[in-house]
Amino acid sequence: CVHAIGDRANRETLDIFEAAFKSHPDARDLRWRVEHAQHIHAADIPRFAQLGVIASMQGIHCTSDAPYVTARLGPQRAEEGAYVWRKLIDSGALVTNGTDVPVEEIDPIASFHASVTRKLKDGSTFYPAQRMTRLEALRSYTINAAQAAFEEKDKGSLRRGKLADLTILSKDILTIPDNEIPSTEVLYTIVGGKVMYERTPAPPPAPRRSPARP
Repeated sequence: CVHAIGDRANRETLDIFEAAFKSHPDARDLRWRVEHAQHIHAADIPRFAQLGVIASMQGIHCTSDAPYVTARLGPQRAEEGAYVWRKLIDSGALVTNGTDVPVEEIDPIASFHASVTRKLKDGSTFYPAQRMTRLEALRSYTINAAQAAFEEKDKGSLRRGKLADLTILSKDILTIPDNEIPSTEVLYTIVGGKVMYERTPAPPPAPRRSPARP
């Protein structure tokens, strides 16, 4: 894993990987990844798939950084290479997702919402053509992340024989309207088949009492 954010850092990282793979073809099997891959030169976007390098990205970075990205990169560079999930996925690259805590809040629901809407707090959207579909965003958090860690045989999907690690949400995030995603809550977290977290419902409001009369 190599940490790279800007287009120069991503290009130099891909160049290093490419040179290493030519000298040591078996090195491809190690599932190399670039952490963040936030801004990529247009010419380097297809290289992720060509080299088999995983783009380990964080959906929430797009919406939290958007207010100043265009000012720093300019609109053309921002549109061509900033948080280009759609281009990476369509080119065949494996994209994973996360929250990058403690830089961001540890809230996967917020990052999922950013991944599928790219909507900012002011209601605007940051180059929405690069959004993930709901299923792609879910996979980026589950089976894709497991594959990046060589754990796809044990985690990442609900199948017989895999670890019973799962999260139960209050809403179906694949079908609800976009504006309902942020209010989705975690009801249960199950690890190894055991309930490790259960949301405690708020107590009902106390009954109103009439004021005492003299």
